Amino acid sequence: MPDRPAREIYLLSPSELSPETIAVAFAKTSRSSLSFREIAEELTAESSAEFHERWVVGYGHASVAEHAVLHIAFENISRLAIESIESNRLASYTEKSTRYQTWDAQSYYFPDELEGTPYQELYSEICDQLFRSYRESLKPVRVVVERLHTRRDGESESRYDGRIRSKYVDACRFYLPAASLANVGMTANARVLEHAIRKMLSHPLAEVRQIGEQVKQVAQAETPTLVKYAERVPYLENLVTSLNQFADGLEPRSEAASVRLLSYEEEALPTLLAAGIFSQAGCTMAEARARVETLTEAERRTLLAALLDNLDKFDIPARLLEHVTYTFEVTLDQGAYFELKRHRMMTQTPQVLRADLGYAVPRLLIEAGQGEAYHRAMTSAQDGFEELAAWNPAVAAYLVPNGFNRRVLMTLNLREAYHLCELRSAENAHFSIRVMALRMAELIHQVHPELAQGMRLPAGTDWRQIEEAHFDRL
Repeated sequence: MPDRPAREIYLLSPSELSPETIAVAFAKTSRSSLSFREIAEELTAESSAEFHERWVVGYGHASVAEHAVLHIAFENISRLAIESIESNRLASYTEKSTRYQTWDAQSYYFPDELEGTPYQELYSEICDQLFRSYRESLKPVRVVVERLHTRRDGESESRYDGRIRSKYVDACRFYLPAASLANVGMTANARVLEHAIRKMLSHPLAEVRQIGEQVKQVAQAETPTLVKYAERVPYLENLVTSLNQFADGLEPRSEAASVRLLSYEEEALPTLLAAGIFSQAGCTMAEARARVETLTEAERRTLLAALLDNLDKFDIPARLLEHVTYTFEVTLDQGAYFELKRHRMMTQTPQVLRADLGYAVPRLLIEAGQGEAYHRAMTSAQDGFEELAAWNPAVAAYLVPNGFNRRVLMTLNLREAYHLCELRSAENAHFSIRVMALRMAELIHQVHPELAQGMRLPAGTDWRQIEEAHFDRL
C-alpha cells in the first residue's frame, strides 16, 4: 500500500502565537498546501496585519476574524451595563452571582450623566437605602432559613453557610438595583467582539460607551487590525429614537409574573418527523411529509421515540428539534431576567428596564419581618425612577431593583426549550426562574404533548407550588 500522510491533531497555542496570527494560519490553509505549523512559522505580526487589512477589511472576509479569540475581564461595572455586554449571541460569559455572593454598601455605579444635576443626591439616597435594606435583611432572613435547614452534626460553620447561603441571599437579592457593581468574564472571537464594540459605542449610556472604548483599546493589543475599525453605528442610535416615537402614548400595565405562548406551529409534529426522514433520505421535504402521512400511529410513535427517548442526563437532543419554534411573552422579575438573558440560542427582545410594572414580594422577607422595609424601599425606588425617567429614562434604569417586573418577548426552538426548561426548573435553580421554566414547559405540553414528553423535569414539581412557597404576592 502507498504511504499516506499520518493524521495529526494539535493546538496552535495562544501562548506562542497571537490571536491574529492564528486567524491567518487557519485562513491561509484554503489556498496553501503547507501544514498549519509551517504557515504559522512564516508569519509575523506585520504580515498578519497586512493579511487582515487586505482580506478581512478590504474584501470583507470577516469569517477569518472568528479564529482570533480573546478573553476579556470586566470589573466593577454596573449590572445594567452587563446587559449590553451579554447581548451578543456567539460569546461566552461568567459573571458575579447575586445568589452566592453578597454586596457591600456603596457597591453601586454613579453615572457620569448625573454630575452637576439636581438628581445626583436623589440617586445616591435611593441606592444607599436599597443597599442598606439589603444588608440589614441578610441576617434576619438567614435566621428563618436556619430554622428550615438546620446544621448537620459535625458540619463546620463555613460549610453550613455555603449550603444555605443561596437560600437566604436568593430572597435578599430582590433589593439590589441595576446600578450594583459586578464582574464578568467574556470570551469571544474578534468578529463578534467588533460587533459588540459597535453596539457599545452606540449605546445611550455613557458608562457603556466608555466600556466600549476600553474594550477596543485592550483588544487592539492582541488583535490590532481586526477591531480597529469598530465605531459607533448611527443606525442603532437612530433606531431607538424612531421606535420611541411609535411607542409613545402606550401606558405601562402592571401585572404579576406571567407566561404567554403567543404562537406555535400547529403541524409541528409532522414537521419534526418529516425532518427526521428527510435527513436520511434523498427526497424533498414535501416527499418526506407525504411519507409521514402514510405512517400508522405506532410507526409515528416509534419514529418520535428515536428523537426524544433514551436521552441520558447530559445528552443534548438532536438539532432536528430546531425546526419547531415557539414565541413566548413572559413577565418576570429583573433578577430572573438576568438569568434568562444568558440563554442566547434564541431571539430575545426585552423591554427597557423600568419600575412601573409592579414588583415581586419574596415570602422569606415577610417571614423575617422585613416586609415593611421592603415595600418602603421599592416605593422609594419607583418614585425615584419616575422622577429621573422624566429627565433621562436610560439613566433612571440604574435605580430599578431586581424585584421589579420586566417583560420579554422570546422566540426559541424546541431544542432550546428543552435546555431552558430542564436547566431552570431544577431544584438548585432560583425559584423565580423555576416558575417561569415550568410554566413554559406546561404550555408546550398543552399544545404539543408528544413533543414535550421527553423533557427531563423534576418529578412531582408544579410551578404553582413553588410560587405559593416563595412569594407573598406578585
